[in-house]
Amino acid sequence: MANRTRSERCRIYALRAALNLFVMAVLVTCFYCIYVATVFSQRKQVEAEKSAFLQELVVEYLPSIVITLANFITPLIFSLIITFEDYSPAFEIRFTLMRCVFMRLASIGVLLFSLWVQITFCESQECLCGYNHKTYPCWETHVGQEMYKLVIFDFLIIVAVTVFVEFPRKIIVSHCDHGLVRWWGQQEFAVPQNVLEIVYGQTICWIGTFYCPLLPAINTVKYVLVFYIKKVSLVTNCRPATRPFRASSSHFFFLVVLLIGLALASVPVTVSIAEIQASRVCGPFVSYSTSWQVVPRGITQLPLGLRSFLLALASEAFAVSFFVITCLGMFYVIALAGAHKRVIEQLRDQLAMEGRDKRFLIQKLYQAQQATYGRSADAKGLRRNRAHAGLCLVEPSVVLETQA
Repeated sequence: MANRTRSERCRIYALRAALNLFVMAVLVTCFYCIYVATVFSQRKQVEAEKSAFLQELVVEYLPSIVITLANFITPLIFSLIITFEDYSPAFEIRFTLMRCVFMRLASIGVLLFSLWVQITFCESQECLCGYNHKTYPCWETHVGQEMYKLVIFDFLIIVAVTVFVEFPRKIIVSHCDHGLVRWWGQQEFAVPQNVLEIVYGQTICWIGTFYCPLLPAINTVKYVLVFYIKKVSLVTNCRPATRPFRASSSHFFFLVVLLIGLALASVPVTVSIAEIQASRVCGPFVSYSTSWQVVPRGITQLPLGLRSFLLALASEAFAVSFFVITCLGMFYVIALAGAHKRVIEQLRDQLAMEGRDKRFLIQKLYQAQQATYGRSADAKGLRRNRAHAGLCLVEPSVVLETQA
Protein backbone atom coordinates (compact mmCIF):
# COMPACT_ATOMS: atom_id res chain seq x y z
CA MET A 1 0.00 0.00 0.00
CA ALA A 2 2.90 2.37 0.70
CA ASN A 3 4.37 1.76 -2.75
CA ARG A 4 1.22 2.75 -4.63
CA THR A 5 1.49 5.55 -7.12
CA ARG A 6 -0.79 8.56 -7.15
CA SER A 7 -2.79 7.22 -10.09
CA GLU A 8 -3.34 3.90 -8.31
CA ARG A 9 -4.53 5.65 -5.17
CA CYS A 10 -6.90 7.86 -7.17
CA ARG A 11 -8.28 4.81 -8.95
CA ILE A 12 -8.87 2.98 -5.67
CA TYR A 13 -10.52 6.01 -4.04
CA ALA A 14 -12.77 6.53 -7.06
CA LEU A 15 -13.74 2.85 -7.03
CA ARG A 16 -14.52 3.00 -3.31
CA ALA A 17 -16.63 6.13 -3.78
CA ALA A 18 -18.61 4.50 -6.59
CA LEU A 19 -19.16 1.33 -4.56
CA ASN A 20 -20.26 3.33 -1.51
CA LEU A 21 -22.76 5.19 -3.68
CA PHE A 22 -24.05 1.81 -4.86
CA VAL A 23 -24.34 0.66 -1.23
CA MET A 24 -26.30 3.80 -0.38
CA ALA A 25 -28.59 3.15 -3.34
CA VAL A 26 -29.17 -0.41 -2.10
CA LEU A 27 -29.98 0.85 1.41
CA VAL A 28 -32.36 3.53 0.14
CA THR A 29 -34.12 0.95 -2.04
CA CYS A 30 -34.53 -1.41 0.90
CA PHE A 31 -35.85 1.36 3.15
CA TYR A 32 -38.32 2.48 0.49
CA CYS A 33 -39.55 -1.09 0.03
CA ILE A 34 -40.04 -1.42 3.79
CA TYR A 35 -41.98 1.84 3.91
CA VAL A 36 -44.20 0.91 0.95
CA ALA A 37 -44.81 -2.59 2.34
CA THR A 38 -45.75 -1.20 5.76
CA VAL A 39 -48.17 1.40 4.33
CA PHE A 40 -49.74 -1.18 1.99
CA SER A 41 -50.13 -3.72 4.80
CA GLN A 42 -51.72 -1.20 7.16
CA ARG A 43 -54.19 0.02 4.56
CA LYS A 44 -55.18 -3.50 3.54
CA GLN A 45 -55.76 -4.49 7.17
CA VAL A 46 -58.05 -1.50 7.69
CA GLU A 47 -60.21 -2.36 4.67
CA ALA A 48 -63.29 -4.45 5.34
CA GLU A 49 -62.85 -6.62 2.25
CA LYS A 50 -62.41 -10.31 2.95
CA SER A 51 -59.94 -12.44 1.01
CA ALA A 52 -58.33 -15.84 1.26
CA PHE A 53 -56.65 -16.78 4.52
CA LEU A 54 -53.20 -17.18 2.95
CA GLN A 55 -53.46 -13.82 1.23
CA GLU A 56 -54.50 -12.10 4.45
CA LEU A 57 -51.62 -13.79 6.26
CA VAL A 58 -49.09 -12.60 3.65
CA VAL A 59 -50.49 -9.04 3.75
CA GLU A 60 -50.37 -9.00 7.54
CA TYR A 61 -46.76 -10.25 7.68
CA LEU A 62 -45.62 -8.29 4.61
CA PRO A 63 -43.42 -5.76 6.50
CA SER A 64 -41.71 -8.59 8.38
CA ILE A 65 -41.18 -10.51 5.14
CA VAL A 66 -39.64 -7.50 3.38
CA ILE A 67 -37.37 -6.69 6.36
CA THR A 68 -36.19 -10.30 6.59
CA LEU A 69 -35.47 -10.48 2.87
CA ALA A 70 -33.54 -7.20 3.04
CA ASN A 71 -31.51 -8.49 6.01
CA PHE A 72 -30.78 -11.71 4.11
CA ILE A 73 -29.84 -10.22 0.72
CA THR A 74 -27.88 -7.10 1.71
CA PRO A 75 -25.09 -8.95 3.64
CA LEU A 76 -24.43 -11.04 0.53
CA ILE A 77 -24.18 -7.85 -1.58
CA PHE A 78 -21.93 -6.18 1.00
CA SER A 79 -19.62 -9.23 1.19
CA LEU A 80 -19.28 -9.21 -2.61
CA ILE A 81 -18.65 -5.45 -2.82
CA ILE A 82 -16.02 -5.35 -0.08
CA THR A 83 -13.72 -7.63 -2.09
CA PHE A 84 -13.31 -4.90 -4.75
CA GLU A 85 -12.53 -2.08 -2.29
CA ASP A 86 -9.02 -3.34 -1.47
CA TYR A 87 -9.09 -3.01 2.32
CA SER A 88 -7.11 -5.02 4.85
CA PRO A 89 -8.73 -8.32 5.92
CA ALA A 90 -9.49 -7.09 9.45
CA PHE A 91 -11.02 -3.84 8.22
CA GLU A 92 -13.07 -5.73 5.60
CA ILE A 93 -14.79 -7.73 8.35
CA ARG A 94 -15.47 -4.69 10.51
CA PHE A 95 -16.68 -2.51 7.64
CA THR A 96 -19.02 -5.23 6.40
CA LEU A 97 -20.37 -5.69 9.91
CA MET A 98 -20.93 -1.94 10.23
CA ARG A 99 -22.97 -1.93 7.03
CA CYS A 100 -25.00 -4.95 8.15
CA VAL A 101 -25.61 -3.38 11.56
CA PHE A 102 -26.81 -0.16 9.98
CA MET A 103 -29.10 -2.09 7.66
CA ARG A 104 -30.66 -4.19 10.41
CA LEU A 105 -31.17 -1.39 12.93
CA ALA A 106 -32.24 1.19 10.37
CA SER A 107 -34.84 -1.20 8.97
CA ILE A 108 -36.51 -1.30 12.39
CA GLY A 109 -36.38 2.51 12.49
CA VAL A 110 -38.03 2.75 9.07
CA LEU A 111 -40.76 0.35 10.18
CA LEU A 112 -41.46 2.42 13.30
CA PHE A 113 -41.45 5.64 11.28
CA SER A 114 -43.95 4.14 8.83
CA LEU A 115 -46.20 3.06 11.70
CA TRP A 116 -45.89 6.49 13.32
CA VAL A 117 -46.92 8.19 10.07
CA GLN A 118 -49.97 5.96 9.76
CA ILE A 119 -50.97 6.34 13.41
CA THR A 120 -50.66 10.15 13.54
CA PHE A 121 -52.16 10.84 10.09
CA CYS A 122 -55.81 11.85 9.75
CA GLU A 123 -57.25 12.21 6.25
CA SER A 124 -60.19 14.59 6.78
CA GLN A 125 -59.03 16.99 9.48
CA GLU A 126 -56.63 17.46 12.32
CA CYS A 127 -56.50 14.54 14.70
CA LEU A 128 -58.71 15.48 17.66
CA CYS A 129 -57.26 12.82 19.94
CA GLY A 130 -53.68 13.33 18.83
CA TYR A 131 -53.73 10.20 16.67
CA ASN A 132 -55.94 8.46 14.13
CA HIS A 133 -58.42 7.03 16.63
CA LYS A 134 -60.80 5.76 13.92
CA THR A 135 -58.28 3.52 12.18
CA TYR A 136 -56.15 2.74 15.25
CA PRO A 137 -58.37 2.94 18.34
CA CYS A 138 -55.73 1.08 20.37
CA TRP A 139 -52.47 1.94 18.65
CA GLU A 140 -50.17 0.57 21.41
CA THR A 141 -51.58 -2.90 20.84
CA HIS A 142 -51.04 -2.51 17.10
CA VAL A 143 -47.36 -1.58 17.56
CA GLY A 144 -46.91 -4.51 19.95
CA GLN A 145 -48.41 -6.83 17.34
CA GLU A 146 -45.89 -5.64 14.75
CA MET A 147 -42.97 -6.28 17.12
CA TYR A 148 -44.43 -9.70 17.94
CA LYS A 149 -44.66 -10.51 14.24
CA LEU A 150 -41.00 -9.54 13.74
CA VAL A 151 -39.89 -11.82 16.60
CA ILE A 152 -41.95 -14.79 15.40
CA PHE A 153 -41.02 -14.38 11.74
CA ASP A 154 -37.32 -14.03 12.60
CA PHE A 155 -37.50 -17.33 14.51
CA LEU A 156 -39.30 -19.03 11.61
CA ILE A 157 -36.66 -17.81 9.15
CA ILE A 158 -33.83 -19.14 11.36
CA VAL A 159 -35.49 -22.56 11.54
CA ALA A 160 -36.30 -22.58 7.81
CA VAL A 161 -32.74 -21.65 6.80
CA THR A 162 -31.34 -24.39 9.02
CA VAL A 163 -33.72 -27.10 7.83
CA PHE A 164 -34.24 -26.22 4.16
CA VAL A 165 -30.90 -24.59 3.24
CA GLU A 166 -28.00 -25.69 5.45
CA PHE A 167 -29.04 -29.33 5.91
CA PRO A 168 -29.72 -30.04 2.19
CA ARG A 169 -26.50 -28.23 1.31
CA LYS A 170 -24.59 -30.54 3.66
CA ILE A 171 -26.18 -33.62 2.08
CA ILE A 172 -25.47 -32.42 -1.48
CA VAL A 173 -21.83 -31.56 -0.70
CA SER A 174 -21.27 -34.88 1.09
CA HIS A 175 -22.74 -37.12 -1.63
CA CYS A 176 -21.96 -35.25 -4.86
CA ASP A 177 -18.52 -34.95 -6.44
CA HIS A 178 -19.38 -32.39 -9.10
CA GLY A 179 -16.90 -29.52 -9.47
CA LEU A 180 -19.52 -26.83 -8.94
CA VAL A 181 -20.71 -28.52 -5.75
CA ARG A 182 -17.14 -28.76 -4.45
CA TRP A 183 -16.63 -25.07 -5.21
CA TRP A 184 -19.87 -24.28 -3.36
CA GLY A 185 -18.73 -26.27 -0.31
CA GLN A 186 -20.29 -26.49 3.11
CA GLN A 187 -21.93 -23.61 4.91
CA GLU A 188 -19.52 -21.47 6.92
CA PHE A 189 -20.51 -20.68 10.48
CA ALA A 190 -19.99 -16.92 10.58
CA VAL A 191 -19.77 -15.88 14.23
CA PRO A 192 -20.22 -12.10 13.59
CA GLN A 193 -23.38 -12.58 11.53
CA ASN A 194 -24.92 -14.81 14.20
CA VAL A 195 -24.06 -12.29 16.90
CA LEU A 196 -25.69 -9.54 14.84
CA GLU A 197 -28.84 -11.66 14.58
CA ILE A 198 -28.94 -11.80 18.38
CA VAL A 199 -28.45 -8.02 18.63
CA TYR A 200 -31.22 -7.51 16.08
CA GLY A 201 -33.64 -9.71 18.02
CA GLN A 202 -32.70 -8.05 21.30
CA THR A 203 -33.37 -4.59 19.83
CA ILE A 204 -36.83 -5.72 18.70
CA CYS A 205 -37.47 -7.05 22.19
CA TRP A 206 -36.44 -3.75 23.80
CA ILE A 207 -38.75 -1.77 21.52
CA GLY A 208 -41.73 -4.09 21.95
CA THR A 209 -41.49 -4.58 25.72
CA PHE A 210 -43.50 -1.42 26.46
CA TYR A 211 -46.24 -2.36 24.00
CA CYS A 212 -46.19 -6.15 24.52
CA PRO A 213 -45.11 -6.97 28.12
CA LEU A 214 -44.87 -10.72 27.43
CA LEU A 215 -42.40 -10.20 24.58
CA PRO A 216 -39.27 -10.70 26.78
CA ALA A 217 -40.57 -14.13 27.86
CA ILE A 218 -41.29 -15.02 24.23
CA ASN A 219 -37.84 -13.79 23.21
CA THR A 220 -36.21 -15.85 25.98
CA VAL A 221 -37.91 -19.04 24.82
CA LYS A 222 -37.03 -18.16 21.24
CA TYR A 223 -33.30 -17.82 21.92
CA VAL A 224 -33.15 -20.96 24.04
CA LEU A 225 -34.49 -22.85 21.03
CA VAL A 226 -32.24 -20.92 18.63
CA PHE A 227 -29.19 -21.84 20.71
CA TYR A 228 -29.80 -25.58 20.36
CA ILE A 229 -30.77 -25.25 16.70
CA LYS A 230 -27.54 -23.35 15.96
CA LYS A 231 -25.54 -25.85 18.00
CA VAL A 232 -26.88 -28.82 16.02
CA SER A 233 -26.38 -26.94 12.75
CA LEU A 234 -22.81 -26.00 13.71
CA VAL A 235 -21.86 -29.58 14.55
CA THR A 236 -23.56 -31.31 11.62
CA ASN A 237 -23.92 -28.82 8.76
CA CYS A 238 -21.24 -26.13 9.00
CA ARG A 239 -17.50 -25.82 8.69
CA PRO A 240 -15.17 -23.28 10.30
CA ALA A 241 -14.81 -19.89 8.66
CA THR A 242 -11.92 -19.43 6.25
CA ARG A 243 -10.97 -16.12 7.88
CA PRO A 244 -9.92 -16.20 11.54
CA PHE A 245 -12.21 -14.50 14.03
CA ARG A 246 -10.58 -12.77 17.00
CA ALA A 247 -13.12 -12.63 19.81
CA SER A 248 -10.88 -10.41 21.97
CA SER A 249 -10.82 -7.58 19.42
CA SER A 250 -14.46 -7.89 18.36
CA HIS A 251 -15.97 -8.14 21.85
CA PHE A 252 -15.89 -4.35 22.26
CA PHE A 253 -17.38 -3.88 18.80
CA PHE A 254 -20.34 -6.12 19.61
CA LEU A 255 -20.93 -4.28 22.90
CA VAL A 256 -20.96 -0.97 20.99
CA VAL A 257 -23.46 -2.42 18.52
CA LEU A 258 -25.65 -3.59 21.42
CA LEU A 259 -25.44 -0.10 22.95
CA ILE A 260 -26.46 1.45 19.62
CA GLY A 261 -29.42 -0.95 19.50
CA LEU A 262 -30.44 0.09 23.02
CA ALA A 263 -30.22 3.78 22.06
CA LEU A 264 -32.26 3.14 18.92
CA ALA A 265 -34.86 1.26 20.95
CA SER A 266 -35.13 4.00 23.58
CA VAL A 267 -35.76 6.84 21.10
CA PRO A 268 -39.12 5.68 19.60
CA VAL A 269 -40.34 4.39 22.96
CA THR A 270 -39.51 7.71 24.63
CA VAL A 271 -41.19 9.69 21.85
CA SER A 272 -44.33 7.55 22.00
CA ILE A 273 -44.50 7.82 25.79
CA ALA A 274 -43.95 11.58 25.95
CA GLU A 275 -45.47 12.91 22.71
CA ILE A 276 -48.13 10.61 21.23
CA GLN A 277 -51.57 10.68 22.79
CA ALA A 278 -52.42 7.55 24.76
CA SER A 279 -55.20 5.36 23.44
CA ARG A 280 -58.72 6.36 24.48
CA VAL A 281 -60.18 2.87 24.11
CA CYS A 282 -57.83 0.45 25.86
CA GLY A 283 -54.70 0.26 27.94
CA PRO A 284 -53.72 1.40 31.45
CA PHE A 285 -53.27 5.05 30.34
CA VAL A 286 -56.81 5.74 29.14
CA SER A 287 -57.37 8.57 31.63
CA TYR A 288 -54.08 10.31 30.76
CA SER A 289 -53.25 12.46 27.76
CA THR A 290 -49.83 10.81 27.41
CA SER A 291 -48.30 7.76 29.00
CA TRP A 292 -45.69 9.89 30.78
CA GLN A 293 -48.27 11.73 32.88
CA VAL A 294 -48.72 8.70 35.09
CA VAL A 295 -45.15 9.17 36.38
CA PRO A 296 -45.49 12.65 37.98
CA ARG A 297 -48.98 11.81 39.21
CA GLY A 298 -47.70 8.63 40.82
CA ILE A 299 -44.83 10.53 42.45
CA THR A 300 -47.25 13.01 44.03
CA GLN A 301 -49.04 10.11 45.74
CA LEU A 302 -45.85 8.79 47.41
CA PRO A 303 -44.81 9.58 51.00
CA LEU A 304 -43.17 12.94 51.58
CA GLY A 305 -39.64 11.63 52.19
CA LEU A 306 -39.54 9.39 49.12
CA ARG A 307 -41.16 12.11 47.02
CA SER A 308 -38.53 14.66 48.10
CA PHE A 309 -35.77 12.19 47.31
CA LEU A 310 -37.11 11.51 43.81
CA LEU A 311 -37.62 15.23 43.16
CA ALA A 312 -34.02 15.85 44.25
CA LEU A 313 -32.83 13.19 41.81
CA ALA A 314 -34.77 14.96 39.04
CA SER A 315 -33.44 18.43 39.91
CA GLU A 316 -30.93 20.36 37.80
CA ALA A 317 -28.37 20.48 40.63
CA PHE A 318 -28.22 16.69 40.80
CA ALA A 319 -28.11 16.41 37.00
CA VAL A 320 -25.16 18.84 36.75
CA SER A 321 -23.32 17.18 39.63
CA PHE A 322 -23.90 13.73 38.17
CA PHE A 323 -22.69 14.93 34.76
CA VAL A 324 -19.50 16.40 36.26
CA ILE A 325 -18.78 13.24 38.27
CA THR A 326 -19.43 11.11 35.21
CA CYS A 327 -17.03 13.23 33.13
CA LEU A 328 -14.34 12.97 35.82
CA GLY A 329 -14.81 9.22 35.97
CA MET A 330 -14.66 9.00 32.19
CA PHE A 331 -11.46 11.07 32.08
CA TYR A 332 -9.95 8.85 34.78
CA VAL A 333 -10.84 5.70 32.85
CA ILE A 334 -9.39 7.22 29.65
CA ALA A 335 -6.16 8.17 31.44
CA LEU A 336 -5.94 4.72 33.03
CA ALA A 337 -6.47 3.08 29.66
CA GLY A 338 -3.74 5.28 28.14
CA ALA A 339 -1.35 4.32 30.96
CA HIS A 340 -2.13 0.65 30.47
CA LYS A 341 -1.56 1.06 26.76
CA ARG A 342 1.86 2.60 27.35
CA VAL A 343 2.76 -0.19 29.76
CA ILE A 344 1.67 -2.77 27.20
CA GLU A 345 3.82 -1.07 24.54
CA GLN A 346 6.83 -1.05 26.89
CA LEU A 347 6.35 -4.72 27.71
CA ARG A 348 6.00 -5.48 24.02
CA ASP A 349 9.25 -3.64 23.26
CA GLN A 350 10.91 -5.47 26.15
CA LEU A 351 9.76 -8.80 24.79
CA ALA A 352 11.07 -7.86 21.36
CA MET A 353 14.44 -6.89 22.87
CA GLU A 354 14.60 -10.14 24.83
CA GLY A 355 13.82 -12.01 21.64
CA ARG A 356 16.65 -10.26 19.82
CA ASP A 357 19.00 -10.99 22.75
CA LYS A 358 18.03 -14.65 22.65
CA ARG A 359 18.67 -14.81 18.93
CA PHE A 360 22.07 -13.12 19.43
CA LEU A 361 23.02 -15.57 22.19
CA ILE A 362 21.86 -18.52 20.11
CA GLN A 363 23.96 -17.31 17.18
CA LYS A 364 27.02 -16.90 19.44
CA LEU A 365 26.45 -20.35 20.94
CA TYR A 366 26.13 -21.83 17.47
CA GLN A 367 29.36 -20.14 16.37
CA ALA A 368 31.14 -21.36 19.50
CA GLN A 369 29.92 -24.89 18.90
CA GLN A 370 31.08 -24.71 15.30
CA ALA A 371 34.51 -23.45 16.36
CA THR A 372 34.80 -26.13 19.05
CA TYR A 373 33.75 -28.80 16.58
CA GLY A 374 36.29 -27.53 14.08
CA ARG A 375 39.13 -27.59 16.62
CA SER A 376 38.18 -31.06 17.84
CA ALA A 377 38.04 -32.30 14.27
CA ASP A 378 41.54 -30.86 13.60
CA ALA A 379 42.90 -32.48 16.75
CA LYS A 380 41.45 -35.86 15.85
CA GLY A 381 42.90 -35.62 12.34
CA LEU A 382 46.35 -34.75 13.71
CA ARG A 383 46.35 -37.69 16.13
CA ARG A 384 45.21 -40.01 13.36
CA ASN A 385 48.06 -38.84 11.11
CA ARG A 386 50.57 -39.33 13.90
CA ALA A 387 49.29 -42.85 14.55
CA HIS A 388 49.67 -43.74 10.89
CA ALA A 389 53.20 -42.32 10.86
CA GLY A 390 54.24 -44.41 13.91
CA LEU A 391 52.88 -47.54 12.36
CA CYS A 392 54.98 -46.98 9.24
CA LEU A 393 58.19 -46.61 11.30
CA VAL A 394 57.59 -49.75 13.34
CA GLU A 395 56.80 -52.12 10.49
CA PRO A 396 60.24 -51.92 8.78
CA SER A 397 62.03 -52.66 12.08
CA VAL A 398 59.90 -55.73 12.62
CA VAL A 399 60.68 -56.90 9.09
CA LEU A 400 64.40 -56.39 9.66
CA GLU A 401 64.36 -58.34 12.92
CA THR A 402 62.48 -61.18 11.25
CA GLN A 403 65.03 -61.36 8.42
CA ALA A 404 67.86 -61.37 10.88
